[in-house]
Amino acid sequence: MRTAIFAFSLIVSPVLGAQTGALAQLSNSIRNLTERVSPAVVEIAVNGYGAVDDGRVANQISRRESSGSGVIVDPSGYIVTNAHVVQGAVDVKVLPPPKGGNEPGARLRPAPVTARVIGIDRESDLALIKIDAAGLPTLRFGDSDGLRKGDIVLAIGSPLGLQNSVSMGVVSAPARAVSDDNPILYIQTDASINPGNSGGALVDHNGALVGINSFIMTQSGGNEGIGFAIPSDVVRNVYRQLRTKGRVSRGTVKAYVQDITPAMAKGLSLPVQRGVIVADVDPDGPAAKGGLKRRDIILSMNGREMDSARQFAADINRRPPDAKIGLLVQRGESRIALEVTVQQESAEWDPLADMASPEKNLVPRLGILCIEIDKRVQDLLSDLRRPYGLIVAAKSPSGEAQFIDLQPGDVIHSLNNVPVAFLGVFQKMIDELHHGDPVVLGIERDGRYQFVAFEIE
Repeated sequence: MRTAIFAFSLIVSPVLGAQTGALAQLSNSIRNLTERVSPAVVEIAVNGYGAVDDGRVANQISRRESSGSGVIVDPSGYIVTNAHVVQGAVDVKVLPPPKGGNEPGARLRPAPVTARVIGIDRESDLALIKIDAAGLPTLRFGDSDGLRKGDIVLAIGSPLGLQNSVSMGVVSAPARAVSDDNPILYIQTDASINPGNSGGALVDHNGALVGINSFIMTQSGGNEGIGFAIPSDVVRNVYRQLRTKGRVSRGTVKAYVQDITPAMAKGLSLPVQRGVIVADVDPDGPAAKGGLKRRDIILSMNGREMDSARQFAADINRRPPDAKIGLLVQRGESRIALEVTVQQESAEWDPLADMASPEKNLVPRLGILCIEIDKRVQDLLSDLRRPYGLIVAAKSPSGEAQFIDLQPGDVIHSLNNVPVAFLGVFQKMIDELHHGDPVVLGIERDGRYQFVAFEIE
């Protein structure tokens, strides 16, 4: 018996040794990967104003402090983060990782660096900020379209203010739709993501940036293994546009598509049970000019199989104007190859969009956000009695604003009988007032002129 046990131990020991070696190799690989990519992920501290949702009064703002994460994508200091991290920011600070990285005992933390907001894209929930620097570590963009279920990924960020933390998981789904009104197909992962991870990096086993961590689904408020990241192919497109022009244009081919259901396939006698069908085509749009017709079944785009209408819309959405796409469609019994040119989608302009930059639109002493009336606002608000003034976009529920009878939507036309047309002039006039000075604002509310009088605090 003793001989048998000895022989068994001789057999098992090499097996255990091989397994231990494999685990050590995996651990070293993850550690090396983490050390390589972590320096390019920063913490972002924000002071600013955000919306107050008390269930009673709309269009109110309050002072807030928050934090998130960001990814350095250019050595000169361009950093990608989530729009909701910096929206409403008055002051943005970037906190680089401690010097010494992940080495035990690393405590020397560089001083915070002031950043400026280059652009915000609410639709994708992405923003671009910039610090003055050179030679910074960066992450290169990976191919999120190449991700598959089960791929190993790392999530890096500052959850709950714990700077430069890393967690590991897998891709739970490479293209997950989360709602009908959101065109983005997100990367779902079980890598631990918590508040503060927003804007951080999701990297693949090569250390390439495949996503920007954005939000979680949770019942407890913390991580439950259902996190979502914006795919790098979307991030890359938004980053390039925000950097070059400060805003984002999206593509369209003016075709409305739907998912094929079994009932639809049966009722329309379609040759397939699933896929994407063209329900409508704008007669003057690029899809019609390219030969696409109603009831065409879209089989592939640029050689990539189309499984859903959401996938089709997301793919078109991220393409730049004048891009050529190849479509393979089935029309009756025939398969036809078409080429369609993408055009820029005309987005309806939001006159309150400048609320995203309260450092420009805030009147601090009054605690209100205002936007100037220009030609575009006049076109949208054609019933204004005067073609100039400042629209009150929001007000703070605390401070002096709570004692001033101003409401969102009011138009300020004058201050103490002096006409007001420019926000900068109005801000200067308010700043020059002293404690106890009278203020009489001539405003327009619901098409009627009236006065708002108070003393400056």
